[in-house]
Order: sequence, then C-alpha cells, then structure tokens
Amino acid sequence: MKRGKKYREASDKIDRLKLYLLEESIELLHQLPTAKFDETVECAVRLGVDPKHADQMVRSTVVLPHGTGRSIRVLVFTRGENESIAKEAGADYVGAEDLVQKIQDGWLEFDVAIATPDMMKIVGRLGKMLGARGLMPNPKSGTVTTDVATAVSQAKAGKIEFRVDKAGVLHVPVGKISFDNTRLKDNIFAFMDAVMQAKPSASKGTYIKSITISSTMSPSIKIDKIALLQALAG
Repeated sequence: MKRGKKYREASDKIDRLKLYLLEESIELLHQLPTAKFDETVECAVRLGVDPKHADQMVRSTVVLPHGTGRSIRVLVFTRGENESIAKEAGADYVGAEDLVQKIQDGWLEFDVAIATPDMMKIVGRLGKMLGARGLMPNPKSGTVTTDVATAVSQAKAGKIEFRVDKAGVLHVPVGKISFDNTRLKDNIFAFMDAVMQAKPSASKGTYIKSITISSTMSPSIKIDKIALLQALAG
C-alpha cells in the first residue's frame, strides 16, 4: 500500500524496534505530522485470550477521567418520571414508542442508547439495527438500568465500552491529539486498569501481549508494557 507523505514522515520518526515508555510515546505522538482535523488517539491492546471461548471473553466499560474529546449524543428509552430525570441529567433524546418508530424509519443520530428494564420489550424490535452498530442497550455495559441519571451522566462524561475482537485485540479511543500529555496519560491509565480488572479467570499465560497508541492518521507506537503495568500497579 502506498502511504501519504505525512504518514511516511511520521514513520521515519518512529523507531519500529523500540518499546517506548508511555510518556515518551505520547510526547512522540505529539511531534508527528498531523491532519487538519483534531485526530482521535487510539490505544490498541493485544491480549493472550481466545475470544472463541466464552470464558475468555474480555468485555467491560470505563469512564475516562478526561473524556474522549467527542460530544456524545445520548438517547434514553423510558417512560414516566424517568423522562424528566433523563432530561435533567443531559440526555439529548428521550422517549418510548416514538423513538423506536423513528429508528425503524432509519434515524440513527445518536452515539449511546440507554433503556430502563421495562422498555426492553419494545427496544428488542431494534435488535438487528442497533446491535450491528454497537448501540443496543445492554445490562453488562450499564445501559439497561433503573438509575437513568447516573447512566446518562457517565455517558456524557466519556464512559466507553470495550470488547475484544476475533483476533484478541482491544481498540479504544482515549482522547484527541489536542489533549495534553497528562490528560492522555490519565485516560490510558484508566483504560489499562479496566483491562486488567476485566481479566478472565480462565486466561492462562501472558494476558497483555502488546500495547500501542496511534492517532487517526499516524503509524502506531509500541509501548513498553512491563513499565506501564508496573506503574499501574503502583
């Protein structure tokens, strides 16, 4: 694949054989050529698990201390007094059958969907549409709940869900290239702590195989996982 000029310039600045300390990798990322938009910074973690086995699935959520840098549009399926609670907490869209019908007609202008348990009977009609886009409310991710206010507040604050893919890799946005070093470091620490907490009991051998960070348009930078995990441990 032929790469663009900025990508090649960025690649020349990265030592592909070196494992960078987290602080070094973030500093280097900020020194690379950037696009004209505020690129997303992503952390990728390769795990020593086999996702084909249910007892080795890694799935959890984390509230990033400094958010993702995105403005999150939150939709809440609910009725009654929870409608006003959701709106006061900052939900962008609140409703029941009206929202279900709107989505069935093709509208998908939201980033997170939350539902109270009593609404799942009608929300279930949207399983194929929302499931394929990772938007289906789910108790495991805290998006099916009676505590609407907390769920909305966390979603707005930057709560993200992560789930290992078929190749055993986690890909998570941890901020924007405009974030300073401290904010990116804090977010990555919070994410990695959540990954460690989500380690399956059935996982054997090396759990964290490799960690990299990159921006939307940059090559990846390899992080010294041992140093990062030691810092995380205390």
